[in-house]
Amino acid sequence: MQLPWLVPGEPLPCAASAWGAADPVPGLLAAGGGLDVATLLQAYGNGIFPWFSEGQPILWWSPDPRMVLEAARFRLHRSLRKTLARFASAEGCEIRIDHDFETVIEACSQAPRAGQTGTWILPEMVDAYIALHRAGHAHSIETWIDGELAGGLYCVAIGRAVFGESMFAHRADASKIALAALVCLCRRYDIPMIDCQQNTAHLAGLGAREVPRADFLSHVADSRQQTGPDWRFDPVYWAELLSARPSFTT
Repeated sequence: MQLPWLVPGEPLPCAASAWGAADPVPGLLAAGGGLDVATLLQAYGNGIFPWFSEGQPILWWSPDPRMVLEAARFRLHRSLRKTLARFASAEGCEIRIDHDFETVIEACSQAPRAGQTGTWILPEMVDAYIALHRAGHAHSIETWIDGELAGGLYCVAIGRAVFGESMFAHRADASKIALAALVCLCRRYDIPMIDCQQNTAHLAGLGAREVPRADFLSHVADSRQQTGPDWRFDPVYWAELLSARPSFTT
């Protein structure tokens, strides 16, 4: 099966045409094209994302099944609950959104994905998502402790469709705190799920699960048309998790 090669500005193929389980690289959709804001919005708005390594062309993906974290199913283990409770009540601890997006994505670019020795967030990807951030469609969730950026994550958002990208931590649990804050924000604004793209044991341990691509694409098509949240974090949002019945006791 021949992989489509795109020139910059050319529309991406339909997500459902991505290579399947019997093809050489399941989930791979196309190669080439560009990383401009318009192309990224078209991609994410149709359940597609870029992922490639140094020396490769831009590669576009839409795996089936798709890994998602449903906000209502977030697993708040006992140890993380205690960490969040301490963080929420401590002076000098706060969640900031979009305070320092560029530093967050640069830090994420230094943290390889599980099982990889290098980064997938190449300089051209950093530049592309900074441009997407300036266009209002990429956001950083930041964990600040005593005036220092301790960890965080960045995501893409189109309406109420939220796509998690990458996270980092300079201090223990700092990235988990940021993810929990994003879950709180999603619960507050009735955003049902966060796209996680690929299955990892870490995400599964937090409650993420695989769903059929068709279901995911239907969710995106509906959510991208809806008004997005106010991208700020109020400490009262912690109650979305901390006042709920514990989902795990380990």
